Amino acid sequence: MTVPADRRLIEVSGTEALWLLEGSTQGRLIYLQRETAMVRPATHVMEYGRLVVRAPVQSAAVLGRSLLTYQVDEISSPTGTGWTVTAHGPADIIGNPDEAAHYRRTLSGWTHGPHDTLLRLHPQQVSGFRLARTVSGAGR
Repeated sequence: MTVPADRRLIEVSGTEALWLLEGSTQGRLIYLQRETAMVRPATHVMEYGRLVVRAPVQSAAVLGRSLLTYQVDEISSPTGTGWTVTAHGPADIIGNPDEAAHYRRTLSGWTHGPHDTLLRLHPQQVSGFRLARTVSGAGR
């Protein structure tokens, strides 16, 4: 007889969440535009406690936003297991031409005309969860 499996979320520490974030390269930038949540694919790198993000958005769409959210996950479709991490904090656009050129070489982007923005997010809140499966009735 097959024992049904249950899914559960296991909260991870901030340190583990940062470690998971550092070990990944792609995620989603989330911001508000005209009171609507916009979600865009993005690439990133963690450097010196800051999250550098390259996303196909107009800089004007994120310029002046006091806080941005970045979300990363790695979830196995067949098992539903993996992890998810969310970072939230203020961000600024990388305007220095030399620094921008460096990150454009370092981080792959999407061809989308002028919608190619590099920003530095300063995470103030980082949270994460492991997605696990437990077997019901184990040990019965």
